[in-house]
Amino acid sequence: MRKKIIILVVILFVFSALARSQAKDQLTNEQKTWLSKANRHEKNGWIYLHIEGSPEERGFQHGFLLAKEIKEALRDMSTVWHYQTAMDWQWLVRKSAAMFNPHVDTENMTEMQGIVEGMKAAGEISSLDEIVAYNASTEFMGYWWPTVKDTISPNSLNPKKESCSSFIATGSMTADGGIVLGHNTMSSFYYPICNVILDILPDKGYRILMQSVAGLIHSETDFFVTSAGLAGSETTIGGFFPFDEKGIPEFARMRHATQYASTIDEWCEIMKKGNNGGYANAWLIGDINTNEIARLELGLKYVGFEKKKDGYFIGSNVAEDLRILRFETKESEMNIKYSSVARRVRWKLLMKENAGKINLEMAKDFEADHYDTYLNSNTPDMRTLCAHYDLDSDVFGADIPFSPRGTVDGKVIDSKMAKQMSFVARWGSACGIPFDAKAYIQKHQQFDWMSGLIKDRPTQPWTLFKAGEDK
Repeated sequence: MRKKIIILVVILFVFSALARSQAKDQLTNEQKTWLSKANRHEKNGWIYLHIEGSPEERGFQHGFLLAKEIKEALRDMSTVWHYQTAMDWQWLVRKSAAMFNPHVDTENMTEMQGIVEGMKAAGEISSLDEIVAYNASTEFMGYWWPTVKDTISPNSLNPKKESCSSFIATGSMTADGGIVLGHNTMSSFYYPICNVILDILPDKGYRILMQSVAGLIHSETDFFVTSAGLAGSETTIGGFFPFDEKGIPEFARMRHATQYASTIDEWCEIMKKGNNGGYANAWLIGDINTNEIARLELGLKYVGFEKKKDGYFIGSNVAEDLRILRFETKESEMNIKYSSVARRVRWKLLMKENAGKINLEMAKDFEADHYDTYLNSNTPDMRTLCAHYDLDSDVFGADIPFSPRGTVDGKVIDSKMAKQMSFVARWGSACGIPFDAKAYIQKHQQFDWMSGLIKDRPTQPWTLFKAGEDK
């Protein structure tokens, strides 16, 4: 059986390669020139994609080289949306176009149109409206939809928002006095996988190396470094609810800020301008030119901002600014049964215990940490920094038992790596515990509708990535 599977995989790979080769034969000379500047390769579960040039060029490169992955992600997204709401995917696309398209800048729209054209050249069909809806899906599903769902689809399932674990430290907190940043993504296993390392060399602005998802012009998981010397991450503000349909979508602001800001203050000002409340995050940003770190908590009406050259900031989905916490969220900051609160306590303990010693290796350990501060034991579950909802029976009633979500990666960077436009990342759980999709569904039949949507994540090593990698 194993031999047959291997043969089938080889056949599919050959046919895919032939399809790409035939598609390339039908390209114009201009399109061939565009593609000659780009490359994709894979290692240890990640897809590395380098794109460069004008918005149209880099969008075309992206769409052509990741056409299969983008189409699969769109199919998965539409399947999940329909199951959770009983609503048609194209309804969402039309609603998104009316809400978001008028507020996205020309450069970002041109790059997304380029993705559509690149996919078409590779034999996969989408539309600009669909790619915009896909880029804005977190804001649409997680922030706008809850405000109207009771009048449209009352028993729809609210999608879980990203729930990440992150820290940034500098000065006397770190071993060498420089900046150290760590982040892992906690996500539902059935969403399009965030295994793309995107290296963007734009014709205008700064170079970006960031984690992303096939077909997105922003990060979504939000871990990045730029040639301006900025490195950043975020954790979602839990329980956040205000939303402004007339604002600029978060994904467009994030991409614009990351491409054009030269300082922390510039980056934050771009993020604040036109804020719609969508994908409300606590951003942890470092500037290797000044050794400064900052936390920008971006609510809708309220903004929390702190900056320092010595100390740390942590993120676990609990708002630190009291105005945001009390006026714009429904989150608890004291119930340690909940993941966000338990992880917040753990972060504070780790920072206190390791002051003056924090380095890259410690950052990896932090992101892979399994200490549950509620149970006071090393137990991989929903409350640990490296979260495993899928292993948690949740006898305390904080969530759905054995929910198919948790930590799906780990990333760390320090000042030395940031200067080289590089970082280290691990695909799969930050701790290395593998996930077997078939075995999971067989054990938890209540989630059988996810068959084919959730994917295996075998144990992978920590892997170095840097801007300018070749095949």
